Amino acid sequence: MVGDCRKIGLMIHMKQAFYLTGRRKNLEFVKPVYKFERDDSEELRQKILDMSYSEWKKMGFSKGTLHYMKQNAKSGKPFSLNAHVRERLEMWEI
Repeated sequence: MVGDCRKIGLMIHMKQAFYLTGRRKNLEFVKPVYKFERDDSEELRQKILDMSYSEWKKMGFSKGTLHYMKQNAKSGKPFSLNAHVRERLEMWEI
């Protein structure tokens, strides 16, 4: 995402430079279309909400980690997980 923003900024600066130096006759700005892919799915949210603290501890994680993950899952907002947490969650069967 940050790299894309830098590329867009560079393109805008180049267009301005070409316009100011006369290499372009018009100055046109186009609003970029962003496409975001969510890492969290409804299935993943449900797994988090259904996970018991005792099962979570058996997997080697702290109670606090699950607590904050459950808060994020309940909020309905997009959230991300660390790779090692996601892998263990995907292995866990409801």
